[in-house]
Amino acid sequence: MRTAGRLARPVLLGGVVAVVLAVVAALGALLAGPALATVVGPFVAAAVAVPAARAARPWADRVAGRLGRRPAPTPYTVLADTAARVREGSLTDALPGLARVLGEGTGAERAVVWLVVGDVLVAEAAFPPDQETGERVASLGALLARPGVDHAVPVLDGERLRAVLTIGKAGRPVTAGDRRLVRDVAGGAHLVLQGVARGAELAARVRRVDELAAETAASRRRLEVAREVERRRLVTELQGATADRLAAFRQSITDAAEALEDAEDEDGPEMARHHVGEARERLTELIDRFRVIARGVHPAVLREQGPRSALEEVIADLPRPVHLSGRPAERLPWEIESGLYYAAASAISLLAARGGRPPLEVHLDRHGDVVEVRVTDDDPDDAEELREALADDVDRLAALGGALDLVDHGGRLELRAWLPDRLRPVVLDTGERRRGAEPDRGGGVA
Repeated sequence: MRTAGRLARPVLLGGVVAVVLAVVAALGALLAGPALATVVGPFVAAAVAVPAARAARPWADRVAGRLGRRPAPTPYTVLADTAARVREGSLTDALPGLARVLGEGTGAERAVVWLVVGDVLVAEAAFPPDQETGERVASLGALLARPGVDHAVPVLDGERLRAVLTIGKAGRPVTAGDRRLVRDVAGGAHLVLQGVARGAELAARVRRVDELAAETAASRRRLEVAREVERRRLVTELQGATADRLAAFRQSITDAAEALEDAEDEDGPEMARHHVGEARERLTELIDRFRVIARGVHPAVLREQGPRSALEEVIADLPRPVHLSGRPAERLPWEIESGLYYAAASAISLLAARGGRPPLEVHLDRHGDVVEVRVTDDDPDDAEELREALADDVDRLAALGGALDLVDHGGRLELRAWLPDRLRPVVLDTGERRRGAEPDRGGGVA
């Protein structure tokens, strides 16, 4: 159509000039005779043709403009253009065309093309173009209840919702023609919208796979940290259990041997028996200590009965009284129970290492998706030393997605160790809500 418009103007003007020349030649031959018309006629014709062409120019421009004008878009021409753009991979330019047809065809204040991505409806294109996109609605019912949505037509793929076309007319009625236009656009764009929605859903799944891969790698790193923390704790326990006790045991055996070797000392056998008795006591103490370490490494009671029973076993050997209350309503995964138990056992053992003080209050509880242990000490030691002593437990809890809070309320110490009730990936955003991410619960050592 544009080519026809460009060619029409010179053709029309050329036709006007040809007609003028023919008329002047015929009149000259009739009035002046053929001989004179042949000589004078061309000059007269040229003199008349120039003003005639100038006068005809506006008319030629109007005709050429009508021939070159692009026809008004219809739903069908826009659908054809949209399908072509989708085949070319130009999704960004395809859907706005549908929104424009809906808006201009119905005179709507706002027209939106919504696509189903995952479990939500996302506004992918809107008219007028300055309208915001990217809005998210949880369901079709929620979309229909939104202000500014006066009419909506869903696009289904079998029984599955793939897209929704909506218009809003700001208080003006939605006419039968408006409904017919929206229905025709939805029907004509049915396959296009299905394909676009499937592509968007696939892209979201690909992003989610990438996120899960990153989350898995992060989880592995956190578990490696937890293993390293546990290894350091075990090495420290073994060094504390063996260094002094083994040295004392060795010294008692050496003293006993020296007493027996001194034949001139009449009290030698008696001294030897004394040193052997010391060695027996120190060996018994060393074995008991190894049993405590073994119980801490693999507490059988924790496996069988849960963290409360395991903590009761720890409390039974402490010189300071401890009041233990509460318990989780149900058993939790081993990683969660053991992580909470080790942190609580370490804190209780440190705070109740000396007797002659008021009871230590310990409470186990679960709030929503968080399980925690609270320890309250009304006669605390230095809080800074306690923070340093619990550094490994802080690292372990952090590796499992929790934290340890330690607050000194001016003579009253409160410790709170918490973990989520299941191991969740710490997460990343897809443009959707960060599902699986833990809410901020003030983690860290205060």
